[in-house]
Amino acid sequence: MAITPKQVTKNEQLAAMAEADKLTTEQQKVAEKKRITKEKGVLEEERIYREGVVSIKDLIAPAAMEVKPTFLKLGDKFVRTIFTIGYPRYITVGWFAPIINLSVTLDIAMFFYPVKSNIILKQLRNKVGALEAQILSDREKGAPRDPIRETALRDIEKLRDDLTQGTEHFFQFALYVTIYADSKEKLDNLTGDVEAMFGSRLVFSKKVLYQAEQGFNSTLPLGNDELMVGFNMNSSPVASSFPFISSELTSDEGILYGINRHNNSLILFDRFSLQNANTVVFATSGAGKSYAIKLEVLRTMMLGTDVIVIDPEREYKHLSDAVGGTYVNISLSSEAKINPFDLPRALGDQRSADIIRGSVITLKGLIRLMLGKLSHQEDSIVDRALLETYAKKDITAEADLAKIEAPIMQDLQDILEGMEGGSDLSLRLKKYTQGTFAGLFNNPTNVDMKNQLVVFSVRDLEDELRPMAIYTIVNYIWNVVRSELKKRILVIDEAWWLMQNEDSAKFIYALVKRCRKYYLGVTNITQDVNDFLLSAYGQAIVNNSAMQLLMRQSPAAIDLIQKTFILTEGEKYLLLESGLGEGIFFAGDKHAAIKVVASYTEDQLITSDPRQILEIEEAKKEFDQSQKEEPQSDSSQGIKK
Repeated sequence: MAITPKQVTKNEQLAAMAEADKLTTEQQKVAEKKRITKEKGVLEEERIYREGVVSIKDLIAPAAMEVKPTFLKLGDKFVRTIFTIGYPRYITVGWFAPIINLSVTLDIAMFFYPVKSNIILKQLRNKVGALEAQILSDREKGAPRDPIRETALRDIEKLRDDLTQGTEHFFQFALYVTIYADSKEKLDNLTGDVEAMFGSRLVFSKKVLYQAEQGFNSTLPLGNDELMVGFNMNSSPVASSFPFISSELTSDEGILYGINRHNNSLILFDRFSLQNANTVVFATSGAGKSYAIKLEVLRTMMLGTDVIVIDPEREYKHLSDAVGGTYVNISLSSEAKINPFDLPRALGDQRSADIIRGSVITLKGLIRLMLGKLSHQEDSIVDRALLETYAKKDITAEADLAKIEAPIMQDLQDILEGMEGGSDLSLRLKKYTQGTFAGLFNNPTNVDMKNQLVVFSVRDLEDELRPMAIYTIVNYIWNVVRSELKKRILVIDEAWWLMQNEDSAKFIYALVKRCRKYYLGVTNITQDVNDFLLSAYGQAIVNNSAMQLLMRQSPAAIDLIQKTFILTEGEKYLLLESGLGEGIFFAGDKHAAIKVVASYTEDQLITSDPRQILEIEEAKKEFDQSQKEEPQSDSSQGIKK
């Protein structure tokens, strides 16, 4: 068939259109491929960027999680959840407090599922009918009454009344506790402790089994209950389980230490009601530790307790003057002297030989402070010389210690000078008898302790002499305490001075251990926590102090404080951020956040603020001046008349 030119042209047009469509499709494919490649590049760049970005999840997520049948392992921590399944008929308010106040890390979750009253009332009505029918049946059969059924019937009737009146509501209550430990053994021990606490309240609990992950998820702050183990309860017992409580340190006797910062209750306590009356106070400079103790001294004196203070910075002078106390300034040039050779008066069946032997041991500690480290030979010589020094004054095992005259340091030097091998020791001792430091230890005691408040100031002593002087003062106070049984408190401010030397630290530790028998409570105050606690005796002193007060701490010491007092992370940061006069008060096994408060009059008596003290002194000067001028003006007016 012949093809006309018109047909050829039409075929060419169709071919050209097909070619154009083909090119368009290929271009679209190329464009689509470019777009996809570009998007892949953007996604890859986004992925690479996100790999270098740290999110909150990255910060809080553990390195790994291992799920076991009864516990989880989150990184290095072992985690277990405990849930409650049964409660007693009656449960007291605050029954959950021992677990809340447990000094361990734990998470607590409570889930409340409201149940409509009409559903519960219908079930209770059916239950009442069944119980009444059973009781009636027993009565008709002549069977003895069943107190359990009768009690259950009364409880259900009361609950029906309360639900009907709207005074009670009904819930399904789920309580879960997740505990953490560093090892499987510690986790099992802690689990036993928590279950024992539940059991002591007749609350039955179980640990998770093949639901460890669900238990952990249920106590996360997400509000997801994946365990779904509830117990039927009405409003009152549910409310008694609430964790919004804090330790109460209020008693019927004692003094006010401050305000409980958690619930604004008063912290009233008698330190002599504990197993011992010893206290330790740790705080940085300017945190208010001396202020708190001076407040305790003032309030304790109102109850008739005698107080003795060792004051290294003359902080107690104003308080002593205000209450008519005795202020004793111990220095090389002062008139007040303490003889380290003084002996206590024998009490009861104490033998003179034991008292002399104890004094020799104490004096050897002082000699080591004065002369430095002694060799075994020198120690033996000093021991024999001290016994001979007492014997020189007719102080022997048979002597009546109430009628003796104690030797002084010069007598010891004379004995050492005449002993074989003692000449070198005598020469080293000479600066304390005839040299620069002769005015401190070489005189009979002339201090009067017959006052309710006695303050010993060592501010004017050189740093080299201060540990020896405090050692001597504490020994003298200990002799006075042992001579007369009386309720007393001994305050040792800046006690870290004594922790620097083993002999003085050992002496303070022995004092803290024995003072309870003599009705004495020792308060150790320090701002140098590391010097105090890193001493073996410092740690032992803390363990033998039933009361502790921790105030604001420095970041350098907080880890040691946390380890020593087993503080939680929250308590650790509370001490780092505490304001003036704030901290944590420990009394036995209880503790609470405290705010020390004082009245205006108390504040004027105990303040250590130099600006405030200057204002008080200026006001006193103005008052004295006005008192002097007033009689003159009266007399002049009389003359004019």
